[in-house]
Amino acid sequence: MRFATRLPIVIAAAALTGILSAPPAPAAVPTTIPLTVTNNSGRADAVYIYNLGTNLATGQQGWADAAGTFHAWPAGGNPPAPAPDASIPGPANGQATTIQLPKFSGRVYFSYGQKLVFKLTTGGLVQPAVQNPSDPNRNILFNWSEYTLNDGGLWINSTQVDMFSAPYAVGVNGNTTGRLKPGGYNAVYNTLRDTAGGWGGLIQTAPDGSVLRALSPLYGVETGALPANAMDDYINRVWSKYASETLTVAPFGEGTKYFGRVTGNVMNFTDGSGAVVTSFQKPDSASVFGCFKLLDAPNDQIRGPISRTLCAGFNRTTLLTNPNQPDPSNANFYQDAVTNQYAKTIHAQMADTRAYAFAFDDVGNHESLIHAPNPQQATLTLDPLN
Repeated sequence: MRFATRLPIVIAAAALTGILSAPPAPAAVPTTIPLTVTNNSGRADAVYIYNLGTNLATGQQGWADAAGTFHAWPAGGNPPAPAPDASIPGPANGQATTIQLPKFSGRVYFSYGQKLVFKLTTGGLVQPAVQNPSDPNRNILFNWSEYTLNDGGLWINSTQVDMFSAPYAVGVNGNTTGRLKPGGYNAVYNTLRDTAGGWGGLIQTAPDGSVLRALSPLYGVETGALPANAMDDYINRVWSKYASETLTVAPFGEGTKYFGRVTGNVMNFTDGSGAVVTSFQKPDSASVFGCFKLLDAPNDQIRGPISRTLCAGFNRTTLLTNPNQPDPSNANFYQDAVTNQYAKTIHAQMADTRAYAFAFDDVGNHESLIHAPNPQQATLTLDPLN
């Protein structure tokens, strides 16, 4: 997922020696830290846990067992071959299970009732893709958290970038995020069903009719579950506005600014000297929802940061009301009649308003992420489905 590749690289400052006034050196991050998974779901189903990712010491992809020991994936095949069973027995309802997180960049999956199906291609692990009706995990209730543990500490988040499903909260050293309000799980689905424009089409159900998840708007557009023109009216109005006005983007807060104006089908951004630094063709709805394609964001210092800011402004629909981006106030988000209703609905049901409802929801720090430079204890709490 996008989160792991977007994490900041943190380099610990070297400890000064021989100077009495120097601050103490930061404690080294342990090789593994405990993650306690607590099952407050109220469900009787068996729970299975998976810890999958990249070993940061070697760059190898693989999985970790309950003790945090790394196991590299074997060679895959074409067609994909079954992956080794990496499942860890999870806690029963009302119980807790503790596993060890190694220095990984990856995901902690959990599933109810059935083990997830993972396969290996010659290029590596095939992640579940439930937007595909033939995916073997399509009718399994599951979700995942993402984390990176390295010498700079632990980053862990809850995510709805790909889908909204079984609720959970994450925590580190007693700080938590990702928890829904009481009744928030059902409220998300009910709101989507009641929102005009086809947003209820994002909801997937099991053969017995029970709700499994809501797909992200990007996957909704790609599969036809959501109209492909869902954001077009807003995109057109933005392009019209900035044909005669200037959009100012300050992707790093105070400091460097870029200035956008539309000519024809293209928004050109200039720097303070007036030189064009990057340009964007008018995006379509998929580009907005996925923050990719016509809003591609390379890992550089100019186009990527501008694109991230544009993408956040489109999804939050703040580009018409504020020509200075990013808009810092979440009170201004999602106010247009044409907006990312999925992201709006999820944020509204979060106890702390924070969520990762689209790829660059971290613009302005509105995401459900915790970073601890000295992690001692992490938690993942499976919450009730109500």
